[in-house]
Amino acid sequence: MITADDDGASGGRPAALLVWYDRHRRVLPWRPPAGVAADPYAVWLSEIMLQQTTVRAVGPYFEKFMARWPSVTALGQASLDDVLRMWAGLGYYSRARNLHACAVAVATQHGGRFPDTEDGLRALPGVGPYTAAAIAAIAFGRQTMPVDGNIERVVSRLYAVEDEMPKAKPRIQELARTLLGPSRAGDSAQALMDLGATICTPKKPACALCPIDDDCAARRRGDAETFPRKAPKKTGALRRGAAFVVIRGDQVLLRSRVAKGLLGGMTEVPNSDWLSDQDDAAARAQAPAVTGATRWHRKAGVVSHVFTHFPLELVVYTAQAPAGTHAPKGMRWEKIATLAGEALPNLMRKVIAHALD
Repeated sequence: MITADDDGASGGRPAALLVWYDRHRRVLPWRPPAGVAADPYAVWLSEIMLQQTTVRAVGPYFEKFMARWPSVTALGQASLDDVLRMWAGLGYYSRARNLHACAVAVATQHGGRFPDTEDGLRALPGVGPYTAAAIAAIAFGRQTMPVDGNIERVVSRLYAVEDEMPKAKPRIQELARTLLGPSRAGDSAQALMDLGATICTPKKPACALCPIDDDCAARRRGDAETFPRKAPKKTGALRRGAAFVVIRGDQVLLRSRVAKGLLGGMTEVPNSDWLSDQDDAAARAQAPAVTGATRWHRKAGVVSHVFTHFPLELVVYTAQAPAGTHAPKGMRWEKIATLAGEALPNLMRKVIAHALD
């Protein structure tokens, strides 16, 4: 196994990575051209969006946010409802709530300027150790190495780190620092990110194209795809429930979820609790009381969705309400034609589509 001190070889890796990066850097909406200073707002926004989400999915959302709110001050002045609507479909909605809280904090407590140190950044809402290091390195040139999933993969293969994740994280963090050059900290980090995204991929890595493949322990062993080592994935028990879609002419009945917790603050159709030991009758009994509505009709099939910690199946019931029917307390009617602008998570969009099919 290679160590960080082996024969001084690590000294050449940062330089080799930067040479490779200068030739092959990805063109990304939030990444300025070579030689142009990064915008801390763009770096922060992209890093929050990229948490557990692909570059391809994030690109359009990033551009929409920048067009609507071109500065952190503008975002801080927006309402949380507007931010959630713009975020709808990107998933992991606590990120949107933290995004808004952080923008408000930067705008009101820091004069619209992000702190330029890791400690200062970590004090902001929703900014953890990785995000703080990424902003500090990329936007402010601080000598720190953020470690995302791509960098974890590169480093674990380069040094053949045998510990399983997440136990291996501290060791990988330590080893990643050996790849940080004496200058251009942000480019060093982004070089490793790009290397992991384009060359050192999870499956079938293109080792022959890697600028540091000669030093790679996993390549020499021929088992690169087995790194990083991962413990067997645990899946939560299947939960079940019911969703109730009430149509009034060209409108559908909606409500907002409580601010905290899963899908906090997002828009939804009325639905039951989601429980692993819940039968259809118990879920059906939680239907909202809508005066004058027709009897509930159960749609064939179920809507399936997988959250991070558990899978979910919802039975969908539909009913028709006559014109002039008042929405139950805490609910509202919204036009079906304008649902694209609502803060509906993907689960609820699937439920409505199933109901209207």
